[in-house]
Amino acid sequence: MHTEIFSHMNWLAILIAGIAYFLLGAIWYTTLFGKKWQSYNAALMNDPNAKKGAAAIMIVSFILMLICAIGLSLFATRFGVAGWSGGLKLGLVTGICFAGTAVHISYIYEKRPLGLHLINGLYNVIGNIIAAIIICVWR
Repeated sequence: MHTEIFSHMNWLAILIAGIAYFLLGAIWYTTLFGKKWQSYNAALMNDPNAKKGAAAIMIVSFILMLICAIGLSLFATRFGVAGWSGGLKLGLVTGICFAGTAVHISYIYEKRPLGLHLINGLYNVIGNIIAAIIICVWR
């Protein structure tokens, strides 16, 4: 793999995109869909061990969102995607084709409720869109 592409990436934009994706989760899982998400995860929420390691979970999820932003930046750089409309398209494609489908594939086997598919799947699609727009506008 040629590593030259990494020198053409805007690392500050990647960091901001990761933060934006993370902040979307704070809004998504509290204000927008918090009660419904909790109702789908009632068994987990009632587990006394559920809150253990919450800080580590947040840190790991933020790192994973940064990895997603790096991937989006790689695609944007490699394919010359720029501007908000390019970011919107890139985020839609990656959100639906990669993030959303990965959530749904797992949930089908786990027999999770359709509502949970939609809450978590759409969160990742919207997160990809926001991160991609930030990255593509800031190129």
